[in-house]
Amino acid sequence: QVQLVESGGGLVQAGGSLRLSCAASGYSFNTYNMAWFRQAPGKEREFVGVISYSGTYTDYTDAVNGRFTISRDNAKNTVYLQMSSLKPDDTAVYYCARSRGMYNRVYRTDYDMDYWGKGTLVTVSS
Repeated sequence: QVQLVESGGGLVQAGGSLRLSCAASGYSFNTYNMAWFRQAPGKEREFVGVISYSGTYTDYTDAVNGRFTISRDNAKNTVYLQMSSLKPDDTAVYYCARSRGMYNRVYRTDYDMDYWGKGTLVTVSS
């Protein structure tokens, strides 16, 4: 069965960096685009960024563009979210998700994701 397991969350000071990992299993990882979402306390879940199945294309929401980088290692079935210049507003539970459809177009909405991890909490202190 498909499993996505995030790790790497924690407490970091504003301006600091953190790298999240998402280990995937149960499917052909290198044939699916992968995305990161986040949900801050009291807010709806929002799109953070996406990476194509080959890793050659990435896209980010404006709020993190230039500070966050998504990458993937298809040999390790893992996708990463490198976060830099963190702000208190980045505090959230971060989720990785599998985008529906093999070799498909890039999606940015949560209803176009078919599997989700349980999330990892990132807290940025001021």
